This record gives sequence, structure tokens and C-alpha cells, in this order.
Amino acid sequence: NRFGQSCLLARRLIESGVRFVTVRMFDPAHPGITWDAHGALPFPSLHVYRTHCGPWFDAGYTALLEDLIERGLYERTVVCAMGEFGRTPRLNAAGGRDHWPHCWSLLIGGGGIRGGQVVGASDAIGGYPQDRPIPLRDVTATLYAALGIPWPDRAARPVQELF
Repeated sequence: NRFGQSCLLARRLIESGVRFVTVRMFDPAHPGITWDAHGALPFPSLHVYRTHCGPWFDAGYTALLEDLIERGLYERTVVCAMGEFGRTPRLNAAGGRDHWPHCWSLLIGGGGIRGGQVVGASDAIGGYPQDRPIPLRDVTATLYAALGIPWPDRAARPVQELF
């Protein structure tokens, strides 16, 4: 699928020395299957998470990580998978899930970041952080540190690297 091909292209670009690569899973301007499963047209139903989104992401992301590890590139490559918000913990009236800024997940690895960790936890329904809520500035500081970029916080607010 297109996402898997994009992950392969990302690995090839990294292998050839490109220093920053972005892979989008879906074209946001293209109607059809996306993570934006609100349940009512023009959006897909929640069923696409199980049939397309999840399997495509699992296969492509895993292959990317395995390729980077196999080629000795993982320890010098930061890999981050995230969106800009989470999804409502309960279904909407159309049987889909809407945008939810209160709680969301991301995957970060490589680039010297210690792996095998789960940082923080949500409440029982995935609606709000319950254990160790992580501010976005701390995620950003972690990525900056892993990339070797000085943290540009002009207000001198304290930040904490997560990993």
C-alpha cells in the first residue's frame, strides 16, 4: 500500500543521507480511508481502523523500524509516529470518533532514546491523562535533544526530557 511504500522510501532516503524525512499515512485532501473516521459521510466509518488503518500502519511502521535496525541506522535515526490530537473516548451519534485534544498517544524511538518504555497512562476510557501527563513542550524537548538541537525556550520554562 501507499503507506508501506512511503516507509520504504523514507528508509532509502535515510540510508542515502537525507537528514529529515516526513511520512504521511494519508493525503488529507483526498477523500476515502483515513484516521479521520467520524462515522458519517464524507468520512469513513470506524471499521476502517480495523480493516485498513491499523494493519497498514503496523506493517509499514514495523518494516521501517526493522529495516533501520538491520542496516545499523536506528541508533542514529529518531523515529516518531504521532498525530495532532487523539480521538473521543466514546462514539459519536454516527458511530465514529471525533477530534479530542485531551489525551493521545505517540511512538518515539531510535536516535539514542531508551526504548521499551510506556510513559504515562490514561484513565479507563482513554479520555484524560491519569498517570504522568506529558505536556507537548516535553515531547518537543525530547525530540530536540535526540536530534541534537538546543531547546529554544525563551521564557526559560522548565522542560523535562521524557526518555
